[in-house]
Amino acid sequence: MHQIAFTQVSRNAKTGPMPVTTTSEETCPASCPLKSHGCYAESGPLAMFWRKVTEKRAGLAWQEAMQEIRKLPKGTLWRHNQAGDLPGQGDVIDRQAMLELIAANKGKRGFTYTHKPADLNSDNADLVATANRSGFAVNLSADNLQEADQLADLGIAPIVVVLPADQTQAVKTAAGRQVAICPATISDQVNCASCGLCAMIDRKAIIGFPAHGTSKRKATQIANGE
Repeated sequence: MHQIAFTQVSRNAKTGPMPVTTTSEETCPASCPLKSHGCYAESGPLAMFWRKVTEKRAGLAWQEAMQEIRKLPKGTLWRHNQAGDLPGQGDVIDRQAMLELIAANKGKRGFTYTHKPADLNSDNADLVATANRSGFAVNLSADNLQEADQLADLGIAPIVVVLPADQTQAVKTAAGRQVAICPATISDQVNCASCGLCAMIDRKAIIGFPAHGTSKRKATQIANGE
C-alpha cells in the first residue's frame, strides 16, 4: 500500500501552518499531462521530500497515516496531498483505501485535488462524489478552461483549473462559469490555512491556479491547450 508522510504543522509557505500529507508518487495518474511537464511538485525541496516518501525513506504506512488523520481535532482544516494523488495505482482510485480516507476525515475539513480521470459512468466518479457528500472536499483538477467546463458538467465535485502563468485576473469559461484566482498565488499574505476556499465543497466558482514553479512555461503551454 502507499506510503504517506503526515506533517502536523506544514512549513510550506503556500499551505501555511496546517496539517498536510504527501503521498507516494505511484498514485499519480499516467494520464496527467503535467507529469514530467510542469508539475510544481517535481522540483525544489518538495520534490526531494516526495522522493523520500516514494522510496519509503520518510512517512508512514497507509493505516498509520489514517490513524493520524483521525486524531485531528474536530473541524480541523487540513490538506491531503501537497504532492501525490488519491489512493490507487495510476488512473484508478482504490475503493477500499478511499473509503478509509473519507472515514478518517469525518468531522474534519479535509480537502485535496485529483487528476485521476472521472466520468459519470466510472467508479472514480462515484468515489469522488461520495467523498464530497461526506464532507471530504475532492477538487477535480482541469488542465484548461475547456476541461474545467467538462468536469463541472459532471456535477460531482468542486473544480480547480491550471491557468497560464500571466493570468492573474478573474476570468470566465466558455460556458460562463466564473474562475477566481487562488488568493495565495497573488498575495504573500494569504495561504491555504487562512483561505480555505478549496475546502468549500458547494462553492460556485472554479478556482484558477496560474502556472508556477520552475516548470511554469510547460504548465502554461498545457493551460493554453498547446
